[in-house]
Amino acid sequence: MPDPPRPSPWNDLTRPPLRAAALRRALVDAPGPWTSVEVLAATGSTNAELAARARDGSVIDGAVLTTDHQTQGRGRRDRSWTAPPRSSIAVSVLVVPADVPQHRWSWVPLLTGVAVARALTEVAGVTAALKWPNDVLVEADGGQWGKVSGVLAQVVPTPSGAGVVVGVGLNVSQRADELPVPTAASLATLGAGSTDRDTVLRAVLRTWGDLLTTWRASGGDPEASGLGAAYRSACRTLGRDVEVHLPDGTALAGRATSVDDEGRLLVRPADGSPRRALAAGDVVHVR
Repeated sequence: MPDPPRPSPWNDLTRPPLRAAALRRALVDAPGPWTSVEVLAATGSTNAELAARARDGSVIDGAVLTTDHQTQGRGRRDRSWTAPPRSSIAVSVLVVPADVPQHRWSWVPLLTGVAVARALTEVAGVTAALKWPNDVLVEADGGQWGKVSGVLAQVVPTPSGAGVVVGVGLNVSQRADELPVPTAASLATLGAGSTDRDTVLRAVLRTWGDLLTTWRASGGDPEASGLGAAYRSACRTLGRDVEVHLPDGTALAGRATSVDDEGRLLVRPADGSPRRALAAGDVVHVR
């Protein structure tokens, strides 16, 4: 017997598929860093797929890969990230910043967070902020903050030299019962002004592209480009008491005071020991 027909992506008109041709016209045919935009019906992970293409040279600097359904998405520390088809944005880009010293590439995921927060504030009418190092938070009624987006970056080899694949997962139309944890949120649950994935994705990529262009033109200097000031202004972690769970399994309690020129979180330990600069860790905001 023949295989049954696949469900049409247009069966649920509240969650239509992304429009690849329109995205290419808006992003590739316009001034900016994006050289290609591809929309996959489904994939395990946009980061993994784009990293494989970067390694074999089938994509170049500025490539954008997105999907209507990411089935094996991963966050930091290999956490899984999934969502119903066409309910979220999963997008990855390839940045090959040969014009930026590699010690400044740690700013790429922080720059991405700034872009997402800024775009959501402008296009969705929400109040967005950042949690170091890779979370985008949005304020809900009652002053509570929910995680609406996460960023994950990895350095990959390419035929022309190393590059960075950086991915964004953004909750758009999920209902509360479709979110993975109680602290997560979506644009829909927050009552955002727009939950159209095409509109939101275009806004994110345009803002992302503008920030990348400015940062690269300054040689990746976070101060000359204004990125350092923009990140510190948007980061809710700074000035708060935190508990940072470090990659070695230990935890550090203290006050987060700033982010340095390498994007590291500066923490003044509660035990009075010297201030520490952290390049990685999971942050808990202590109430």
